[in-house]
Amino acid sequence: MKSQIIRMFCAVVTMAAGTMTAAPLNAQEKGATVPVTMTVTASVPSDKRMPDLGQQDIAVTQGKQRLTVTDWVPAQGDRAGLELFILIDDSSNPALGMHLEDLKTFINAQPSTTLVGVGYMRNATVQIAQNFTTDHAAAANSLRLPLGSTGAYGSPYLSVIDLMKRWPATENRREVLMITDGIDRARRGMGRHGLYTNPDVDSANQVAMRTGTMIHTIYAPGAGRLGRNYWEATNGQMGIAKLSDATGGESFFLGLQQPVSFAPYLDQLQKTLDNQYLLSFYAQPGKKTQLQNVSINTEVAGVDLSSADAVLVPGGN
Repeated sequence: MKSQIIRMFCAVVTMAAGTMTAAPLNAQEKGATVPVTMTVTASVPSDKRMPDLGQQDIAVTQGKQRLTVTDWVPAQGDRAGLELFILIDDSSNPALGMHLEDLKTFINAQPSTTLVGVGYMRNATVQIAQNFTTDHAAAANSLRLPLGSTGAYGSPYLSVIDLMKRWPATENRREVLMITDGIDRARRGMGRHGLYTNPDVDSANQVAMRTGTMIHTIYAPGAGRLGRNYWEATNGQMGIAKLSDATGGESFFLGLQQPVSFAPYLDQLQKTLDNQYLLSFYAQPGKKTQLQNVSINTEVAGVDLSSADAVLVPGGN
């Protein structure tokens, strides 16, 4: 009798333990994570060879929590799709014309998996010169001299926002090469002097991260009085550098002067495009779809990873 009671007691304890164990597992299965994907660029010093990077070499953290990486694949082969938009500020100094051949060479050198579009920023919008196409010669031939005019409402940040909001959703990488001095000529009567923070830069950052768009920038002096103003030029350069940094892109400049050639910049940009990966991991959803800050690192010596500061995470049900 005593042994029967003991066996019954053990059975009850086992069932209770199983129930307690199953509860958190079921909660996790229901749970609490959603898959997200973002583009990451790997780089090494110019005199080093890029090592092989595997999924196990990548660490994604959110605060102190390490997230589960589910995929890490080079943007090559059937995953090489890229939509690259060349965006030129129409308020740029016409001296930009001496760089058009460099841009044409760069466009024509793109692989068949890259669709190229060309447009000009003016009046807070984008005038499309060439829609996305794999006919790279047609894209290159759509380049023209900038008007060298500020327009009535010139803001490169509102213009790139306009472009991103009109950009159809696809599975391809989305990247912009933005050529501008970064000066917000709209100004909107803010009466700013000295160094300041432009709220439109932060707005462009938010839209870029929500749409998964990486923005690369080349500083090119603008026309008119503002283009010659040290404070405005410095603020503009800081604005486009911040835009590139937040979205995981590259920012190129030679002080506040016109570079001798775009070729070194475009060569570096091509290396960036050739060394990109598609990273997938599980993130913790909030009550609604929102941007969440993440940090992406590797312990592989000599390798630097760059990506957007945040990723868009769908909300939980």
